[in-house]
Amino acid sequence: MSRVAYVNGRYIRHAAAGVSIDDRAFLFADGIYEVIEVFDGRLIDEEGHLLRLARSAAQLRLTLPMAATALRRILRELVARNRVTDGHVYLQVTRGAAKRDHGFPKPGTPSTVVAFAHRGDRAAAEARAHAGIKVISLPDIRWKRPDIKTTSLLPNVLAKQQAKEAGAYEAWLVDADGFVTEGSSSNAWIVDSAGVLVTHPADSAILAGITRARLLKIAAARGLKIVERPFTLAEAFRAQEAFISGATTIVLPVVAIDGQNIGSGAPGAVALGLRASFHEFAPATA
Repeated sequence: MSRVAYVNGRYIRHAAAGVSIDDRAFLFADGIYEVIEVFDGRLIDEEGHLLRLARSAAQLRLTLPMAATALRRILRELVARNRVTDGHVYLQVTRGAAKRDHGFPKPGTPSTVVAFAHRGDRAAAEARAHAGIKVISLPDIRWKRPDIKTTSLLPNVLAKQQAKEAGAYEAWLVDADGFVTEGSSSNAWIVDSAGVLVTHPADSAILAGITRARLLKIAAARGLKIVERPFTLAEAFRAQEAFISGATTIVLPVVAIDGQNIGSGAPGAVALGLRASFHEFAPATA
């Protein structure tokens, strides 16, 4: 079955999909995006993702071309047409196609809306979680507004590639003060030496993950002690557990950072417990 994508009002074969070479996202990374999990054919935390899309648009003074209800219809149609039971949908909105100029295009320039869906492998994802992942640390060289979910991801791409070349799954980014901010494509967590669940506060230094927010609620419901504060690599090395979170990973336990085992060097009970209960708590829409 051929995959189907959505581009500016049309459902077309994924392989034939395309946008103008004058599109602002192509020329300036002038666009925003969201990735939403599909689990058992349902969209997970869809409302949170669309609210964050609207926030990103407002921060970039980018007008969304349609209401959230219309975007929801597009996402559902893509899930149906691509027969995705488990996987993800990707939604991107740009400032549109216009003559290359750093300034905004003239008012009324149509936005570009692109979306597609792809299937995931639940068994492979569970196997990775129960094996645990390795992480390396790198300086955080991103711009000062990673809280806006833009398509400007080159520092993240370079960090992810460096992790891959080092035999790791993810890179944790460390700011000038020595604090871990987040991963190249995920939020970062530890269970510290006192058993407290710690993650960086959702300020301008990190992307406020929708999965992150859901996990905080689940952890609270499970009676875990939680502190939102920056933590250092030294704290992470002493931690009982570490893990990452995101819409494409849910929870993945971290078993080693920079070649040093975390805790026992195996996935921990907190991380695996949060992962196992995530879809019981996360709101899903059909």
